[in-house]
Amino acid sequence: MLGIFGQVLGLVLSLLMFERFDGESFNFFSNTLSELGNYGHSYYAVIVNGGLFFGSLCVVLFCLLSLQLDTSPWSYLFYASLGLSYLALAAMGLFPINVYHLHVIAIKYFFIFGCSSLLFYGLYQLLAKESQRSVLTHVSGGLAFILMSSFLLLPLLELGFTEGDSAFYNEMLAEPTRAEIWWPAIIQWVSLTTFLFWTCLVIKDLKKPIH
Repeated sequence: MLGIFGQVLGLVLSLLMFERFDGESFNFFSNTLSELGNYGHSYYAVIVNGGLFFGSLCVVLFCLLSLQLDTSPWSYLFYASLGLSYLALAAMGLFPINVYHLHVIAIKYFFIFGCSSLLFYGLYQLLAKESQRSVLTHVSGGLAFILMSSFLLLPLLELGFTEGDSAFYNEMLAEPTRAEIWWPAIIQWVSLTTFLFWTCLVIKDLKKPIH
């Protein structure tokens, strides 16, 4: 929970103090998390990048410790994939958009491993002998899976969200022709918010063990 708090605190502080070098304000409907952590774009990029890096490492440690506490064999796939997703999120903070290729790879695998962890979580709950997880945890997990998978799969439908229908994670820097309402940015923010919220619920539910 401390790791999630650090991530959210870094995001909130950087947004409150955000002032782009070109004088433009931050817009959740068209600007991405990558631009918020861009050292050439934002004065306080170090805050959000530091929150992502150190906060995510806390969650990775949680996943490693949880592997020793749960008796279900399905928990190994779930906690391993969840840990890898937050390791990729930490890499997004360690390698901001200024290090373009590494940052793009980190975004890609954050969404891939995030979807995997949500899928394995569903199997984990389905095949467990007894599940005491809350309904809200299941609902938020399902919503997060839909949103995160749409971030990866929508470009394949060739709907024209990006130029040449390239993958969303390749288009994280603002272009002069970007619309005021840009769906890849919106999907990224909603996916991240839902995934963090779901992770908090999963951590909270640990006091209700599965046998």
